[in-house]
Amino acid sequence: MTRLIVAAGGGGDAVAAAMLHAALYGDDDQAVILTYAWDRLLIDPVPGPRGADNFTGLEPITPVVWKVPAQAHPIPPAGSTLPRLAAELPHTFALIDPRQGAEGVTHQVEDLVTHLQPTSIDLLDVGGDVLARGDEPTLKSPLADSLTLAACGQVNAPIRLLVAGPGLDGELTHEDLRGMLGPVVHTFTAKDVEPVSAVLEWHPSEATGMLAATARGVRGTCEVRDADLPIPLTNESPTVHEVDLDEALSRNELARAIMSTTTLDEVEALSREVCGFSEIDYERNKALWLKEQQPTKLDADSVLAQLDQFEAEARGRGVTHTTFRHLTEVLNLDGSQRDELRRLLINNQPDQYAAPLWSLNQ
Repeated sequence: MTRLIVAAGGGGDAVAAAMLHAALYGDDDQAVILTYAWDRLLIDPVPGPRGADNFTGLEPITPVVWKVPAQAHPIPPAGSTLPRLAAELPHTFALIDPRQGAEGVTHQVEDLVTHLQPTSIDLLDVGGDVLARGDEPTLKSPLADSLTLAACGQVNAPIRLLVAGPGLDGELTHEDLRGMLGPVVHTFTAKDVEPVSAVLEWHPSEATGMLAATARGVRGTCEVRDADLPIPLTNESPTVHEVDLDEALSRNELARAIMSTTTLDEVEALSREVCGFSEIDYERNKALWLKEQQPTKLDADSVLAQLDQFEAEARGRGVTHTTFRHLTEVLNLDGSQRDELRRLLINNQPDQYAAPLWSLNQ
């Protein structure tokens, strides 16, 4: 049997999809994970999502859907985590190409469903911003999730919308989401994390990292990159809820607005109109800013001294954990130095590694 899981926002949602498959379906069924190649600037210096022509080595599944195998390569300067995920996880990763707008993505999902005849179809979002209206002041990245929601809402097949880790993306709080969440389908455990544990050692997703950490029992308050709201790590954090897809569409103004779009430019324009911004514009501006920055050389003594200062200040704010992505940011290091920083800190202070997060409790 084949299970189709659509990773609503790409990135870490694809890793969470592998966790979901292990938890709900086990090893007997095959998983096809349909996801964006959209890894943000830490991995991919080119703003926005990648399309099929940004890769070499893709394999056709249908005339409009491509498999990303381990031997695929993003064409420089683009980057992508998908080939490495394909190399390390036993699943098929299929590419969502959003450049033909919601109508194009709808066609891709429908074509894949016709080809696979899957036993089940899940649309998975970590955090819950797929349920945003569009006017929330803390909303940062509604475009990808709204696009997959708009597309799946037009597919003539039963699709179950699942929200894992309510509030963990730092865009909507669990309190904001509480009235929209349906029944708990599953609560992730440490056993569910085991299949992706090696991936979490290098994958930069903060929301899925927190999802995994809470499944392993971590509790507290986490501060993430572009820090705004601190994110509570509670007993609710590792839960997976079913949500009525039609109700989500009714609530999500951007998803409704983009349902007939045929280009990504149209989707962006409507995001600016509905939400007041496009997250791809943010990436464009940040990419220009990053080009002008001079990253700090990773000097161990200096980094550890700065880390002590940051930890003391963060504990004063009530923060108990953070991500290595955020530490890279606050220590003024380049994204390419994240893995080196991680090794330095774990080797120096192993007791503070609350995989895959960094504990500030000494």
